[in-house]
Amino acid sequence: MPEIRPVTKDNWQELIKLKVREDQKHFVASNLYSIAQLQFGDDYAGHWDLHAFGIYEGDTPVGFFMYGYDFEYPKQQAFIFRLMVDEKYQGKGFGRFAMKKMLEVFHADERIEHVGISYEPENEVARKLYASLGFVEPGEMIESEVLAVANLRP
Repeated sequence: MPEIRPVTKDNWQELIKLKVREDQKHFVASNLYSIAQLQFGDDYAGHWDLHAFGIYEGDTPVGFFMYGYDFEYPKQQAFIFRLMVDEKYQGKGFGRFAMKKMLEVFHADERIEHVGISYEPENEVARKLYASLGFVEPGEMIESEVLAVANLRP
């Protein structure tokens, strides 16, 4: 059974070694860049309180994700900044597992009404995964990426 673990001084180096396939590299920032964002902040459209995790199968790191909170941001109070699964472990349900874990966290916090995520327009695998979990595209772009939003509270 997969599990998630916070990024710490003890595991960040193994997490930055995870890689997507060569044809996917333009879809997601490196884990090293994401961990730098975690440490130094990201003020995209406000200030986001970032949280990053490794996805593990036993003691083996297989993926990474990062989300943020900004309860002052009117459109989405939570945003999924990163989701990646190492090329050797793709297609085994780890991405869906991580998305469900994040949605559980967001559902538990009544302050979160809307969750956003963005992805490259040609990333059909991401589009299908997010749509299957209730994310809809409102027709907006964030820089060059498609925005999708899940409404958690009616």
